[in-house]
Amino acid sequence: MIPFVDLKTQYFSIKDEIDSAVLKVLASTQFVLGNEVKALEKEFADYCNADYGVAVNTGTSALHLALLAAGIGAGDEVITVPFTFVATTAAICYTGATPVFVDIDPVSYTIDVSQIEAAITERTKAILPVHLYGQPADMEPILDIARRHGLTVIEDAAQAHGAEYKGQRVGSIGDIGCFSFYPGKNLGAYGEGGMVVTNNPQYARTMGMLRDWGQESRYHHVLKGYNYRMDGIQGAILRVKLRYIEAWTEARRSHAAYYDELLKDSGVSTPTVMPYSRHVYHVYAVRSPQRDALQQSLQEMEIQTGIHYPIPVHLQQAYAEFGYQAGDFPHSEAAAKEVLSLPMYAELSQAQIDTVSQSVKQAMQVL
Repeated sequence: MIPFVDLKTQYFSIKDEIDSAVLKVLASTQFVLGNEVKALEKEFADYCNADYGVAVNTGTSALHLALLAAGIGAGDEVITVPFTFVATTAAICYTGATPVFVDIDPVSYTIDVSQIEAAITERTKAILPVHLYGQPADMEPILDIARRHGLTVIEDAAQAHGAEYKGQRVGSIGDIGCFSFYPGKNLGAYGEGGMVVTNNPQYARTMGMLRDWGQESRYHHVLKGYNYRMDGIQGAILRVKLRYIEAWTEARRSHAAYYDELLKDSGVSTPTVMPYSRHVYHVYAVRSPQRDALQQSLQEMEIQTGIHYPIPVHLQQAYAEFGYQAGDFPHSEAAAKEVLSLPMYAELSQAQIDTVSQSVKQAMQVL
């Protein structure tokens, strides 16, 4: 069986360093925030070419705090896409604001920048592009629109650690960048975790207080905050893994190139890398109108796959209140019916990629 993700193999490749880092935290008893988390904030911000990092307990919390720091609240609108994980929309709703969707570009799967301005109203306060699958959104026109309309740009970079737009690391391009360290991410914790990065000292200060009950100092609560703190153990683990992320990223990119070559003329569409992009392949998503049958065939051949994502947010029951209907965002809806994520992780072997690719070809020949 070829797994979709193989976290166990990755752990054993760095086991001694991970175990030592965890034991160090246990000995220090700095279980919540602490020195390891503080060091991670600086190291990850530096990695993103940002001035400040604020570590939190999840990527969702990162989005929530970013929106709050930008002053987003009840009555406001935030423009984003429906083809994303539900957390993007949920975080907007947590603030009391309303998500306003625009469709994706069908090639990049990121926000169609040509549709943004038509969605702006007097209540619009922010644009929240999603760097989906590890590919950056087209940030230059987004920033231009935001500047002209006085809007904040918050990057959802939950799947895009180390991705670059025209040579600039995502997360540091807009006003605030939000990352998830969920275990399966390119940089994953051994539990939950997230990070917000920014070049704005006031945003950093606000988010730092909000994630720790709004405290400016112990028991001095300046803001109505939250318990969004990162565990010390996760900070230590992520510091170890951060040292390997570039090697792991280049392995993913190499695997993607090999998949691209093997899947030519296979009957599935392979990912398109935009000319401005350093794609980091959190997900390697192929596309086929026979997606469900292809997934079933691969499962029978003992190859695990994923679907990211089968139902766009605007068609999810939980968000029916916003009044969107099937057909409103045709590119998002078509992608949701056709994308299939193949196994992708740094430790994937060439032989495994050979097997997956051959199995895809074999399945497509009879579909």
